[in-house]
Amino acid sequence: MESRFRIDDPAGAAARREAAVQRLRDETGIDEAMIDALVETFYDRVRDDRLIGPVFAARIDDWGPHLAQMKLFWSSVALSTGVYQGRPMPKHLPLPIDARHFDRWLEIFVETARDLCPPVAADHFIERARRITESLELGIATANGVILAKGERFVRPTQAWTPK
Repeated sequence: MESRFRIDDPAGAAARREAAVQRLRDETGIDEAMIDALVETFYDRVRDDRLIGPVFAARIDDWGPHLAQMKLFWSSVALSTGVYQGRPMPKHLPLPIDARHFDRWLEIFVETARDLCPPVAADHFIERARRITESLELGIATANGVILAKGERFVRPTQAWTPK
């Protein structure tokens, strides 16, 4: 049986990707304008957040390049465009974050997606955001020598307060 897809056909691969991207756009209503609005609004809210805002503030001086990267990231994640070529895990491994930070990130993301997007698009974004938080939390736990069982969460030990 002969395959209808040729490995050595870059034009055909590009056409298949574009068709898949268009199908996702048609099914969800997601486009670059929606991604831009979601990313801009989400990170405005993140910057104001008492728990995760300081994590970002300590590492990002110029938000323009970060937001541009996040727009490419969400285009790739939500629409399978392939325009993001980064590696998120190594960037997150050294951060002082755990399940509490991921929960808050996801809470803000869900609120933002629900506020800005039609339900089908919001659900599409949120499902992917949940997978991303799970993957990053698992990676950070593993990098810290903690193997999580299904359903377990990674929480960094905190130092108990003692009076002086």
